[in-house]
Amino acid sequence: MTIKVLFVCLGNICRSPAAEGVFLSLLKSKGLEGQFFVDSAGTGGWHIGSTPDKRMQQAANRRGIKLPSLARQITEKDLDDFDLIL
Repeated sequence: MTIKVLFVCLGNICRSPAAEGVFLSLLKSKGLEGQFFVDSAGTGGWHIGSTPDKRMQQAANRRGIKLPSLARQITEKDLDDFDLIL
C-alpha cells in the first residue's frame, strides 16, 4: 500500500516544496521511499509551472536535498486522492 502525502502552502515555491524535499530525503535515508507518493501544491495559482524559489533551492542544495517538483495549485481531486494533506 502506498501512502500519499501532499504538502500545501500559499504559492508552492518555498515552504511546501521544501517540506516535500525534506520528507523525500528522510524517506530515502530510511529506505521507505517506495512506500510513499509525495507531492506539493499551493492554494494560489500565481506560480504554476515555476521551479522552487532560487533561495529555497540554494538552502536545500547546501543540505543535499533535492526539490523535484514544479509549482501547481491544489485541486478538489487532491482532497480525494491524498491520504494526508499538510
